[in-house]
Amino acid sequence: MKDPAAFIYSEEQLSYKFSSHHPFNQFRLKLTVDLLNKINGLDAEHIIAPRMATEEELALIHDPSYIEAVKKAGQGQLPKEIAENYGLGTEDTPVFAKMHEASSLLVGGTLTAVDQVMTGKALHALSLGGGLHHGFRGKASGFCIYNDSSVAIKYLQEKYHARVLYVDTDAHHGDGVQWSFYDDPNVCTLSIHETGRYLFPGTGNINERGQGLGYGYSFNIPVDAFTEDESWLYAYTQALKEVAEFFKPDVILTQNGADSHYYDPLTHLSATMKIYREIPKLAHEIAHQYCGGKWIAVGGGGYDIWRVVPRAWAHIWLEMTENPNCYGSLPADWVDYWQKESPVTLPKEWDDPETLYPPIPRKAEITEKNLITLEKALYPIRNQKKSQSS
Repeated sequence: MKDPAAFIYSEEQLSYKFSSHHPFNQFRLKLTVDLLNKINGLDAEHIIAPRMATEEELALIHDPSYIEAVKKAGQGQLPKEIAENYGLGTEDTPVFAKMHEASSLLVGGTLTAVDQVMTGKALHALSLGGGLHHGFRGKASGFCIYNDSSVAIKYLQEKYHARVLYVDTDAHHGDGVQWSFYDDPNVCTLSIHETGRYLFPGTGNINERGQGLGYGYSFNIPVDAFTEDESWLYAYTQALKEVAEFFKPDVILTQNGADSHYYDPLTHLSATMKIYREIPKLAHEIAHQYCGGKWIAVGGGGYDIWRVVPRAWAHIWLEMTENPNCYGSLPADWVDYWQKESPVTLPKEWDDPETLYPPIPRKAEITEKNLITLEKALYPIRNQKKSQSS
């Protein structure tokens, strides 16, 4: 018997759109859904339309004055100088019509996923429209207006009294979620990302461990630029296994940005499709080991929307539904249909070729650096275990 899973989606989620040339492009949702449809991997009964989050739900995290500003901005009624105080109307997060409604729908999609899992209708739920992890209490940041993951975690706490493990594998640090729960011992955040030395938002150092009662519940693994699959996967596997064993969550929420890939135009990592096979596999395993299978997954970054995101995100759903139909050739009708619109040559296989990029000259040095980073990040857990066993 396969685990029951819910796929939260409607085409209305494509209305979260800054402009035709902005790198954050929700058309990737449509490409992913079509890829799953072309392999008969997504049944109609699995698809659940998202609802809009209420203002009360948004206010679990966001300041009411900020919500009001987003509403006014989307109606063209917020002066530019006031908008900028709220991080709106910037190059990263421009104002667009009905932005409050579009953003609320993405948050509501993640809350729909939460309810599906926590009421037992599904063991796993996927809300690819979510994952907007840079949103702050009173400020938009990094393409994110409302922070659906933060709202969802607070909702999980208040409605279901759950201890939540949040795992963020986006190439950018999950700063908004980390700071939302920095002093909360019932939320554990784990972010594996490219070091902030070269990449927005510049945070996510190993010494960001939480504060007050939440000290020791925030984990960051900032990997070096040009990190490749093997080193990335070792850090992810060790960190997730050890953090889950330490925290023992009631539910796992994973953010699945697909921007650590070599092709991604905004980041500097050298991962391939290999990591996107393994990320959901381990999350699935951990969910069953500690949470009775309760696993909620959201999307996130991913700016090569043609070659990377559809394959990477399809893997999450195929893992949730235990569907092995993700090896060898991609469906020819998907490749042929979308090639007419794609500005780049689409891949023909689920996996990347071994020769995707030329050898990285500093491979050994990068791998060694990442090992040291991992050791430092996990030191508190390992030290605690050592002292308990002695």
